[in-house]
Amino acid sequence: MALKTEPVLVVAAVIRRVGDPEKRILVVRRGPDQSGAGHWEFPGGKVEVGESPEQALLREIDEELSLSIKVGSLIGEQDFAYPTKLIRLRVYWAEATHGEIRLLEHDALKWCLPEEINLEELSEADRPFVGIILQGSR
Repeated sequence: MALKTEPVLVVAAVIRRVGDPEKRILVVRRGPDQSGAGHWEFPGGKVEVGESPEQALLREIDEELSLSIKVGSLIGEQDFAYPTKLIRLRVYWAEATHGEIRLLEHDALKWCLPEEINLEELSEADRPFVGIILQGSR
């Protein structure tokens, strides 16, 4: 099967809690019924037609985690080829503003220091952003 030439725009959030002096970030594990099950990731999803990337991020985090966030600056953007599709992943800083996290698509979560992220367990598309996150969390 050939890859689509135009990448699918996907957004993800590196979420921190307001007032956390250690600047821990949220990572979630993909549930058993999802592609990439068992891998940890920065939460997010596809940008729908008519949405800005920031609007999509607000919607996706609410739908997946029942969490409200404030979207911050862009960390970076990179294309990533999966076997059946090409994505353009944009990753943003974000702050949790309110809400009790409910896992609706994921089966686990953890708040960790950036240096505690296990690259081997992290989704391949998210891995290139860890170095930038480490620099930005200091």
